[in-house]
Amino acid sequence: MAAQAPLYDLVLLLSPAAPEEQREKILADVESQITDASGSIERKDDWGQRPLAYRIQHQPDADYHLLQFKAPPTLIETLSHDLRITDGVVRFRVIKNLPGTPAAPDSPPPVVATAAPAASGGESETVD
Repeated sequence: MAAQAPLYDLVLLLSPAAPEEQREKILADVESQITDASGSIERKDDWGQRPLAYRIQHQPDADYHLLQFKAPPTLIETLSHDLRITDGVVRFRVIKNLPGTPAAPDSPPPVVATAAPAASGGESETVD
């Protein structure tokens, strides 16, 4: 019996400063890489633009996406390499789901924190 491909979660943070066409192309390229490697996309969620917990590349927020897919483990290294060098990708994380892992929530997780505002260098105001 052939082993079933593992289920992976890809959390992808894209730069909101990148043009919409570029962000769509990044997502389309990821999906085509998965399907070209005999994988299948199980779920695709667009969580929208959300604040980051801290600034990354001077950006206070990012466009969040979750893709759940099944693919051979050999794809992960190639996919990670391509995302690392792609303009418009702020951060990404690929997580292998172990058997018994609960399903992803139907709605995006709540916003917990926001990035600190940029330092203005001006005088600070104190309240007595």
